[in-house]
Amino acid sequence: MASPTLERREKGAGKSEFRNQKPKPENQDESELLTVPDGWKEPAFSKEDNPRGLLEESSFATLFPKYREAYLKECWPLVQKALNEHHVNATLDLIEGSMTVCTTKKTFDPYIIIRARDLIKLLARSVSFEQAVRILQDDVACDIIKIGSLVRNKERFVKRRQRLIGPKGSTLKALELLTNCYIMVQGNTVSAIGPFSGLKEVRKVVLDTMKNIHPIYNIKSLMIKRELAKDSELRSQSWERFLPQFKHKNVNKRKEPKKKTVKKEYTPFPPPQPESQIDKELASGEYFLKANQKKRQKMEAIKAKQAEAISKKQEERNKAFIPPKEKPIVKPKEASTETKIDVASIKEKVKKAKNKKLGALTAEEIALKMEADEKKKKKKK
Repeated sequence: MASPTLERREKGAGKSEFRNQKPKPENQDESELLTVPDGWKEPAFSKEDNPRGLLEESSFATLFPKYREAYLKECWPLVQKALNEHHVNATLDLIEGSMTVCTTKKTFDPYIIIRARDLIKLLARSVSFEQAVRILQDDVACDIIKIGSLVRNKERFVKRRQRLIGPKGSTLKALELLTNCYIMVQGNTVSAIGPFSGLKEVRKVVLDTMKNIHPIYNIKSLMIKRELAKDSELRSQSWERFLPQFKHKNVNKRKEPKKKTVKKEYTPFPPPQPESQIDKELASGEYFLKANQKKRQKMEAIKAKQAEAISKKQEERNKAFIPPKEKPIVKPKEASTETKIDVASIKEKVKKAKNKKLGALTAEEIALKMEADEKKKKKKK
């Protein structure tokens, strides 16, 4: 039999477990618990969250190209002002060509130094200050995509990068509108600033473009997704049935070689032995000729070749003196004596002549014409 003390303990444990269990709300979907409500924002990080500040000083530096020096000189006071609000120091070294950001004793936000590092990186990648300063906001992030090493051929790389920009920047503008991101294509990198969801889509489109997938396909799917997101019922469902399926077609066929080697039929017998020079001379009878006779034959063959070459050159020279063939003179056709009379056209001419006013102008018409002439003269003066 169990002791009364053990029974009490078991009862007490059961009560404590029951107390810890929170009552679950009835009729609540799991999808509603997973999704973030519309318009919800994370509260801003203030000094009250970290009153003691940071223990150590941290800093980041980045180099910038020579052509950015003039712009950075102009906008650097604005950069310092924006970072001083978050108690971060910024220095510009024009001799070394670098930008440095570091925390101070007053800095309370531990993540602001990472955002400051992203700010100077974007400024170095030719992003304007007005767009780069947005990175200091909590709901904005950035992504610098390296595309230089994705395509080996330089000409092919330039074509695909231009395909991403589009004619007059139309493709890039459409991508910006669909993802709510600012995109800057410069050199071997693509800089993007915006929300996390938009940056994910931008990276996918950029990498697909470099893999020879046209951006219009991804833009089309993004437009469909945008419309589907408006419907609250479809949020928890899969969208694969609505999205278009583009199959990759290999249009370029394999190039055929210029010289085609035709395989000969297989025979077990070896090829016949080729004739030597002595065999050829024996067959023609040259082998039995004397040295002076052989020499005479060679000279005659050379003279025959020379005579043939001279005759060909002479023919080419004579072509210039041959007159061209004249075209045969075409005699003009004699005018036909019989002329057809068009009665309908004559009637129309008579009607027009009747409608015309004959004789001199009336006094009223003369007065109107005089006034019009005087007005023209005054305008000219």
